[in-house]
This record gives sequence, structure tokens and C-alpha cells, in this order.
Amino acid sequence: MDKINKRIAAELNVGANQVLAAVELLNEGATVPFIARYRKEKTGGLDDTQLRKLEERLGYLRELEDRRGTVLKTIEGLGKLTPELARQIDGVSTKIELEDLYAPYKPKRRTRAQIAREAGLEPLSDALLANPNLDPVAEAAKYINAEGGFADADTALEGARHILIERIAEKPEVVGTLREWMWGEGELKSAVRKGKSGEGEKFADYFAFGQRIQDMPSHRALAMLRGANEGVLDLDLDIAHEKDKPHPAEGRIKSTFGIAERGRPADAWLGETVRRAWNDKLSVSLQLGLLSRLKERADAEAITVFSRNLKDLLLAAPAGPRTTMGLDPGIRTGVKVAVVDATGKLLDTTTIYPHEPRRDWQGSLAALAMLCKKHRVEIISVGNGTGSRETDKLVAELIGKMPDLKIIKAIVSEAGASVYSASELAANEFPDLDVSLRGAVSIARRLQDPLAELVKIEPKAIGVGQYQHDVDQAGLARSLDAVVEDCVNSVGVDVNTASAPLLARVSGLNRTLASNIVAFRDENGAFKTRTALKKVPRLGAKAFEQAAGFLRIMDGKNPLDASAVHPEAYIVVEKIADVTKRPLKTMIGDRAFLKSVRPADFADEAFGIPTITDILAELEKPGRDPRPEFKTATFQDGVETIGDLEPGMQLEGVVTNVAAFGAFVDIGVHQDGLVHVSELADRFVKDPHEVVKAGDVVKVRVKEVDVARKRIGLTMRSGTVDRSASGRNDRQASLPSSQRSGAPIPRQSSPSQSGGESALAAALKRAQEKGQH
Repeated sequence: MDKINKRIAAELNVGANQVLAAVELLNEGATVPFIARYRKEKTGGLDDTQLRKLEERLGYLRELEDRRGTVLKTIEGLGKLTPELARQIDGVSTKIELEDLYAPYKPKRRTRAQIAREAGLEPLSDALLANPNLDPVAEAAKYINAEGGFADADTALEGARHILIERIAEKPEVVGTLREWMWGEGELKSAVRKGKSGEGEKFADYFAFGQRIQDMPSHRALAMLRGANEGVLDLDLDIAHEKDKPHPAEGRIKSTFGIAERGRPADAWLGETVRRAWNDKLSVSLQLGLLSRLKERADAEAITVFSRNLKDLLLAAPAGPRTTMGLDPGIRTGVKVAVVDATGKLLDTTTIYPHEPRRDWQGSLAALAMLCKKHRVEIISVGNGTGSRETDKLVAELIGKMPDLKIIKAIVSEAGASVYSASELAANEFPDLDVSLRGAVSIARRLQDPLAELVKIEPKAIGVGQYQHDVDQAGLARSLDAVVEDCVNSVGVDVNTASAPLLARVSGLNRTLASNIVAFRDENGAFKTRTALKKVPRLGAKAFEQAAGFLRIMDGKNPLDASAVHPEAYIVVEKIADVTKRPLKTMIGDRAFLKSVRPADFADEAFGIPTITDILAELEKPGRDPRPEFKTATFQDGVETIGDLEPGMQLEGVVTNVAAFGAFVDIGVHQDGLVHVSELADRFVKDPHEVVKAGDVVKVRVKEVDVARKRIGLTMRSGTVDRSASGRNDRQASLPSSQRSGAPIPRQSSPSQSGGESALAAALKRAQEKGQH
């Protein structure tokens, strides 16, 4: 363990004592959020990012140590463990290096080389390798073994060759050197398979492509690997060389084994042995190994991007506790409507049919108006799926005709709403509600509080990553679960209103404890104090320690219960109040007073300066929400499909996904546009996350449009846009010049523009009369 701790300390560039403290806390069952927030003195202030990396590396290195022990024990059992080999095994720092050393001793199926050894041909291999002046045929005649299957000199030489090929392919120095050489210099090429260009058109960019494997970005590697898996692409990894000459890898192998072409009797035989070792064994195994290495790296990068996007989405600005109407758009199946109160409780549902085939625009307006008036709706949340722009237009008209209600609207991502709708959780919450209407409830709630609603959905179903089904699923799940845990605990949870899925993500809790908390709350009423949580069945002292600081009791008996101050530290606040003669209630929020308090004056062995500093900061704004202020994007009227776009248009949109190569932006046309990393700013941008994050509202301009391939190029740079972009569609190109200025293309008036006032007025009157009864 000491060796592991020292290595992690070096990798994280922190002290070994910090790592030791963190490892001890993790071993005791402490969570990363708890350690990062409430054990800063012990770890020297390691933050959640460092602790996550520490936890990940700790797992890897422990597995490496376990495997190292197994390998040493196995080789020792074979009687082949020398002091030098033991030293080499003890010195490796990666699993792949360990497996290279173990390869010659690893139990394997009966190979041709093994058969040759059993027939006594290994001395022949050794002799020809040690002395190329020997005549191979004459020497082989000494080792003929008809019973062993080697009846003449030729078959004996072939057996000896298999022994040498296996030895070459398993020599760690050869394998390791060639692997790193190919990783640094090898080029991965892709080509379309014969007859697959039609069905594999989405991989057209890789029909004839090549790039150095070491430089290949994650998204490109995953695309090429997917193309190969789907049978569209053939992949080949190799070092550039002249086809009619020996492969340069052969020269490296010969150098390692002291083989050279000097006209000696055995030189040609040894040269052919090396050629076959490369062609038949090493080139194939190294190519497969390096493709696996490429995928591991690509997976790691993709998972990192996915995790960052998920974090941004979960920590997106909440609209807050407002009565909200959620609209799940649909064309033929209708628009599903759900109204929830400020706490997310379902109040009402209906289905309207403003679009094809019914085109009941007026009836839809009337139905929405009645619900808005009846429940005093403050904000309307429209899902961004099929029919969202048409539905958004309906809502805009509704708002325009009901200015007294001061309703605002927002389009939100529907990602994962259908997953939630069909889940056991949704079925338990709304057993009598149609599945489609459950989606409208989710769309309403995710505007009120994205974090509280999205935790109900499996993270990878939220859809803010690329190639998420291609990457290592276990690694993806671990990373995304960690993100959700960190986000939930950074915000904190109101224990009296939180759902069981949200509570389950709190440090120290799990599904069982979360369900027990909800059941206890339902039976006994709201918790009045944090200490009352100890009465919840199975919630022991350890779980309380880990969870209490992240659970909030709003308007409880003790104002500290609504803050991030941990109950174990209440004594510190009481001490500050006693020494300064300031009652707790007058102390909270008094920034000037709290700034005047010196943390060092109240620090002791139990609570150091970092903890006191955190406590004072928390008392300034108890339970503050770290998320940004809520704001919405306004999609441009008349721009509702990709066919409405024209180069030069300036639009507002919402960032839905950030990748290594750029950001995807929803501009309201049912197809996200891409702002390439080179188009994100007027300066050089290495990482798109420097400029944007998922959920950001941004202003973009259309750079090019490819309607056939459904591709939209956007820019956030200043300066003129090339309006002759090759992707302009035929409809736009044929417009009169007066209409090609970047302004929206005129559309036919909606059915709402005639005879709508009377229907709306009647609906409002009915709602008002109903409210009076």
C-alpha cells in the first residue's frame, strides 16, 4: 500500500500523507463528496476532482498488485522464477507490461512450438540462432524424431522455426519496443468494403482515410471502429514502408536477436523465421492490441466529455418553484399537457390537437388558456422533439393573448423523458396516468429543477455524449454515477420535498435508505430537525455522518439545519456566538460581521482553519444554490425547419452537447447545428469547454447548410460569413434576392390568425366561472 500511495501522490503532485489520509477515509466507507467538503484538514484540502482521480487510480493499482502477486506465484510454481525476472515483474507500472513479462510462462493451449519442444527440437533452434555458420539441413538431420512427428530434416527445421517464432513473439523487449514504435509512427487507414458504400453512407468521411494512430481524436477513432464493427470499413494499421522491401519491423527484431544477412548458411533461414514471426504473429497481435489501446483512450476521452456535459446539464439553472405547464409535442398523436405546482405535484393533464390532421388550433388555445387561468401557470415548458416549433408558436400566441398572467416560456431537452415515462418509478408515482402524459410531467419538472428530475433517469439515457453505446459501459456508468453524486451533493437536497431517486444520490445513502426516509416522512410528517433522521429505519450513525451535511431542513427548529454546516460542527458556531455575544439568528447573513471573525481564533484539533473558513462562508448565505440564474433562449419566428436556414442568419440557441471538436446547438429546427472548435471564438480555442457548456444560451450565425445530409454549420466568430456556402439548399437559392438577406422566409399564416379571440375569451370565462364556484 505504501508503494501505491507514493505513486498516486506523484501522479497527482500532492503529498503522500494526503493520499494516505484519503485512502484511509475511503477504506472506512467515506464518500468523495463528504471527504472533499468535511475532511479538508485530514487530506490537506484535496478537492473532489483530485479525490475521484485518486479513487480511480487506487482501484487500478490495487488490481495491478493483485495480478502481480498471481503472476509471481504462478511462475514460481513452474520453477522458473529467477531473481532477475522477479525484479522485472516487481518494477513494472502497467498491466500491459506485466502481461508482456508473463506471456512466455502463461499456460496456453498446446501450440506447434510446444509440440516441437516435446520432440526435442529446442536445441536445434538454439544452435542455429547462436551459430548461423551451421548448415540448417545438416544440423536438422541430427534431430529427426519420427515418433514425435518430425520424420525428416525439413519438418525438423519447421518445428525449430515455430519455437523461434514463439520466442520472438513473446520476448518482452521486442513486443514492448515494437508496440511503442507502432503507436508513435503507425498510421491507421480505413477503406470502404466492396459494395458497402450505399448502406454505409454515414461513414463516407472514412471511405479512404488515414491518420497517425497516436494523433487520432476520440470521435474519429470511435467512428472508424464503429464502421468496422458494422461491416462497412476495413481498418489497417501499419508503418509506412516500401512494399517490395522487408518490413522495417523485421530489422528491429533482427537487431534484438543478433540476426544479420552475411551469406552464412543459416542466415536466410533465420531471416525467413523473423519475417514469419512478424507477419504471422506480431503484426496481427500488435495491431489488435493497439486498436484496443486506441479504443481505451477514445473511450476515456468520450467518457470525460460525456461526464462534463452531464455535469453542466445537471447544474443548469433551475426555473425554481413556479407553477409550470409541460408540453410534450406531437403531430398526429397530439400534444400532451401536464400542469404541476411549485413543488412538482401533478395538478392537471390533457391532450390537445393543434396540428395535423385535426388542426384544432382554436380548441387547443382555449384548453391551454383555461388551464393557465385555473392553476395560475407561471411558466410553460415545451419539449424540443417533433412538433416543438409548431407547439412553441401556439404557446407564443397564447402568451400574447394573456399578458395579464405574465407567463414566460422555454424549450427544454426531451432527452430521457420517454425513458422516465416507461420506468417503474414513473409507474409507481402515476399508476393511473397514460405513459405519454408522464413525459409531459417530466418536461415540466425538469424546467423547475433539472437536477431533481434528471436523477430519475439512467445518466447515459440523457444523451449528452457521443458514441455512448460504443464505449466501455462499466467505465461510463462509474463516471456518470460519480458526476451525479457530486452534482447532487454540491447543491444539497431538501429532505422534506426530495424524491427517493434524488435522496439515493446523497452521500452515505442508497435506494433502501432513500425509500425509508420517504416512507418515514409520509407517515410522520416533515422532518423538523436533522437529528430526527436518526429515527429512520436502518439509517445508522455512519450513514448520518456522511449524509447530514448535504440534507437541508428548511424552516426547521435550528436555522443551521438549512445550511451546509455539518451537525458535528454546530459546536463551532455556538462557540463563535458565545465568544462574540451574537445570537445565531442575527449572525446569519451578516457579511460584515462574519468577515471580521478570524478563523484561527476558533480553530482547534477537531476543526481546523479550512473548516472554520467554510462555516463562515456558509453562514453568509446558508444553503446557497451554486447553479446560475435561469434564462431562456428565443428561437427566431419563421425558422422552424432546416429548409428555412440560409447562410448569414443570426440566431439564438441552446448548447445541447460539447465534444472535443466543437459544440452542438439547438436553434429550433429539429436538427442541432455544429459550431466547430475553430468557429467558437475569434481566438484560438483548444478545448470547447473553455468557451461553452451544455445548457448555455448562445448567439450563432449560420455558416452552411446541407439539407440532404442534415448538417448545419454554425459560427460564433465575428466578421462576415461566406454567403456562397456550398451547402445552400435549392429552395433558398431560388428565392428572389430581396428575400436572401438572412431574414426569415415568409410562411403561411397559422389558423390562429382568424376567429381565435372569441374561443379564447369563452375559455377564460368558463375558467373564471369555475373558479368562483
